[in-house]
Amino acid sequence: MIAPTWVGQPFYAHFDNKQDLLLSGFDALRATLREHQRQAHARRGGADDRLFAFTREIFDHVAGYRDVFRAMAGEQSGALIHHLMHKLIIDLVREDVKAALARNQAVPAEAVVQFVAGGLFGLVRLWADGKLRLSADEVNALFRGLALPAVKAVIR
Repeated sequence: MIAPTWVGQPFYAHFDNKQDLLLSGFDALRATLREHQRQAHARRGGADDRLFAFTREIFDHVAGYRDVFRAMAGEQSGALIHHLMHKLIIDLVREDVKAALARNQAVPAEAVVQFVAGGLFGLVRLWADGKLRLSADEVNALFRGLALPAVKAVIR
């Protein structure tokens, strides 16, 4: 069997270990989600369309790698995956919440960030584990239906 190559070398030669390979995949996901978020912020339209516009992409990604997430959840790298996904979600939510709350200094933005990100992360895990029999569109609509009113309530 011939090993896959990356510019003339086996692809795994570019990574010290499985964890480095996993981290590089999250870097690519982060870049994709940030670009989607940037495009949503640049669009005209209501705040509902721009706020958390990256979530559909997260559910699509998880749907595409659901078997991998399940297989790795019991392994040592499972904790790393959960940590990386949670941090990624927090970073993306923080950017949207800070923009939405820019006018409202009475509410601690980080409290809203942790509330929304924790809910999204929990929903992603529940859905990835197969405990919610919903499509990516349906679970995304569920998240948005829960998160957007919560954020709007503190903006007022």
